[in-house]
Amino acid sequence: MKRTMTMAALLVLAGCATTTGQSAPAQTAETIRYQTSPCFGACPVYAVTVSSEGAGTFEGKRFTATTGAQSFTLTPAQFADFRERLAPFRPTDGERRIASGDPDCGAMMTDQPGAAVTWSGGDAPAASLSLYYGCTAPELAAMKAALRAAPEALPIAAYVGRH
Repeated sequence: MKRTMTMAALLVLAGCATTTGQSAPAQTAETIRYQTSPCFGACPVYAVTVSSEGAGTFEGKRFTATTGAQSFTLTPAQFADFRERLAPFRPTDGERRIASGDPDCGAMMTDQPGAAVTWSGGDAPAASLSLYYGCTAPELAAMKAALRAAPEALPIAAYVGRH
């Protein structure tokens, strides 16, 4: 009897034992939200949010093949491709806005669309970028091309439609 009680006590204590080593903090999923803004015309206006865990949501707003919210899945390779296309333009200090009145904009054309990207989660601080495509500074050409092409990495072409 005494031996049974001793064994039971040891089992209870073993269940309460903790390790002295530090465990790595759980990494949160990385999320990227990409959204377009309207133009004076039939530019597609939508937002798409994707997670490194493979979940995606497309929200068609105007001039898209699908309006409203649509859920989809994406592969780790698709997420990585999308993230890498946008990575060179991710601000290191939190937020960057390039639009009318901003010195980085240069001369400006009116009635153009734009794009905004928000990064959150993962192992880097949150960041956001907003670019008005009517900004004509030559230094913005690569950024504009990359932002326009980035959604091609995602399985959303049928939702956006042809424009």
